[in-house]
Amino acid sequence: MEVEAGRWDRELRAAGLGDVYYSHGFVAASARLAGGSPALLRLAGASGDVLFACVVRSDPPDVVTPYGYGGPAGTGERPPLAKFPHAYQAWCERRGVVSSFVVFHPLLGNADSPGAAGFRRTALAGTVAWSLDGDLLAGMHKHHRRVVRRAQAAGCELTVAPRPTDLAEFVAVYEQTMRRTDAAPFYFFPLEYWNALRADVPLVRVDVRRRGELLASVLGMGEPPWLHYHVGGAAEAGRGTGASHLALYGLARWGQEHGYDTLHLGGGVGGRADSLLQYKLRFAPGGLVPASIGKAVHDEPAYLRLSGGYAVDWDDHFPAYRAPR
Repeated sequence: MEVEAGRWDRELRAAGLGDVYYSHGFVAASARLAGGSPALLRLAGASGDVLFACVVRSDPPDVVTPYGYGGPAGTGERPPLAKFPHAYQAWCERRGVVSSFVVFHPLLGNADSPGAAGFRRTALAGTVAWSLDGDLLAGMHKHHRRVVRRAQAAGCELTVAPRPTDLAEFVAVYEQTMRRTDAAPFYFFPLEYWNALRADVPLVRVDVRRRGELLASVLGMGEPPWLHYHVGGAAEAGRGTGASHLALYGLARWGQEHGYDTLHLGGGVGGRADSLLQYKLRFAPGGLVPASIGKAVHDEPAYLRLSGGYAVDWDDHFPAYRAPR
């Protein structure tokens, strides 16, 4: 069944699934990026449920997980995970859904559950989960520890704003970073996305300044026990100062002080084993956790007709009919 928007978060709380990637606020914000509408699917069992938060696009109808992570998640003592693939296929047929693309949730480990059996799964390079137990600075790689201390000695100051009311200065720094790294157009998010995040998602903003000038800023989101790093950026003046390292350390320290047990830093660009993944691993050596994506075709004749193919190419852009032209 599809859960009504007004009951969405109540259903999640009742099931004990409080992660921000399943919340109505975040999925609705992500729907603005994907050009679709948010949906929460629930398969009820006698002593547990399976919940799947997703974005349903149109023309043609297909499904993607929200920007970040998701996939079917079991809750309760005995969720009906083995029944989910058949039930989901039936729902897709009723809705005319052609295909699905899922990024599974690394902290839930749901890529290996029976609920994921309907997806063709592919392993990524992994993501980084930073345990917020103990001395955070001492647990970092010596290089990152040295950079953080250098930034502190150079007069860089941290400020933390839970539930920030204004993201304009953050967005300016973030977009500077995207331009500097020649990021794809997708990563230049529209104003309505930022407004939806600020209004409906539990954010925390961490800024690093020196003499009042903003050098770096990061956004975290979520409620205990998991804090997720979402996006961040550094001004030109912040490059080489260690401000970005200090900002993430500040986010982790704030999380530790406010009852979180993990800061999920995410992975490399596109899930690859790249320099970004290595950068994140230096905050949490040993914190690498498996990550996977999943693909499914629910209406093969329609998929082939739309993509102009004679067979589904699982290794190419998926779905093929949405490949950039």
